[in-house]
Amino acid sequence: MLGSIASGETRISNFATSADCVSTIGCFRQLGVSIEQGNNGTLSIQGTGKQGLRPPTSVLDCGNSGTTMRLISGILAGQRFKSTLTGDESLQSRPMKRIIEPLSRMGATIESRDGYAPLTISGGNLSGIEYAPPVASAQIKSCILLAGLFADEKTIVIESTPTRDHTERMMREFGIDVDVKKIDNGTEISVSASAEPRATELLIPGDMSSAAFFMVAAACLPDSRLTLTNVGLNPTRSAVVDVLRKFGGNIEINGEIEAAGEPVGDITVGGGIGDSTADNVVGGSVIANLIDEIPILAIFGTQMKGGLEVRDAAELRVKESDRIRSVVNNLKKMNADVEEFDDGFRVGPSKLKGAVIDSYGDHRIAMAFGVAGLIARGETEIIGAECADVSFPGFFDVLEKAANV
Repeated sequence: MLGSIASGETRISNFATSADCVSTIGCFRQLGVSIEQGNNGTLSIQGTGKQGLRPPTSVLDCGNSGTTMRLISGILAGQRFKSTLTGDESLQSRPMKRIIEPLSRMGATIESRDGYAPLTISGGNLSGIEYAPPVASAQIKSCILLAGLFADEKTIVIESTPTRDHTERMMREFGIDVDVKKIDNGTEISVSASAEPRATELLIPGDMSSAAFFMVAAACLPDSRLTLTNVGLNPTRSAVVDVLRKFGGNIEINGEIEAAGEPVGDITVGGGIGDSTADNVVGGSVIANLIDEIPILAIFGTQMKGGLEVRDAAELRVKESDRIRSVVNNLKKMNADVEEFDDGFRVGPSKLKGAVIDSYGDHRIAMAFGVAGLIARGETEIIGAECADVSFPGFFDVLEKAANV
């Protein structure tokens, strides 16, 4: 996204071929950006500058990607033309009022289906605002900061709970001055209206959320030892490492360097889950930086001596599926001791049995229960497993290879 509105050519290495990323490329190509993909994970983007995007000739399809829809809305809010964003059935059921409200305050006109996609955005002439999102969400924050690049004065986002800071870090890589400071009620993040992204070259770190599935698989299978190389260790994304360690996971991190403004390192996981002196409850402020890893943590919890309880995670109910319900229903099919709460669940130590699993069209549910199938006794079948391609094409092939080494 930043490469598309920068001036000049941006070159990216280690680009993911996930469906979400492909959706983003498709949207910007429709907006007049020349983007070329190489066969070896490279991407070349000929940026148009902030005001060089052109009106799309058709609806912009974000596929299954909430990140694409919410972040690109911030950029489109700054354009002096009308555009419409849509997505698949799942994306059309995800709440968009959380970005419509601040973008409307900045001066954009947004039509929606009662707060849901499709969204039609008429942008331009934005004013900077100070905004405290009602939900701890990096997507909301990023949407507003991107819109702030097109505003007539400084734009400020105030977070009471810290969220993932990839956007702030990436903006700096593109030469944008992002000011982050602690204040009495949280963190203040601001961007200047005069900021102009400059094209750059980037090596993208491996994705922690994708790595988490293999970390849990290795930890839950005795005598395993697995090393994942060049994984992003951003402190707002690595909470899953801390939680796994806290609850008995044998995890080492080595070879730390920096890439694309992010800390990167190698993660080695040893098989077997040790005893934990913790209270086996995950909740509170850590949830915002752990939200995508909770489905696979549920599988880890079935192998913990004291089980695992997750609270304060109601946001899971408005993801690609109702992930609380999806996790609970599928764990019950696998003979797990599990209880559902409004804001989470509790899973007890369980001897999992193979079962027919419903992915609910949710990539993280499909992948989490792929790992559960490795642990379970008997055969596990996952209906709709192909949805894993949304974030990790070829996931099940990679999992099989790792399990058979």
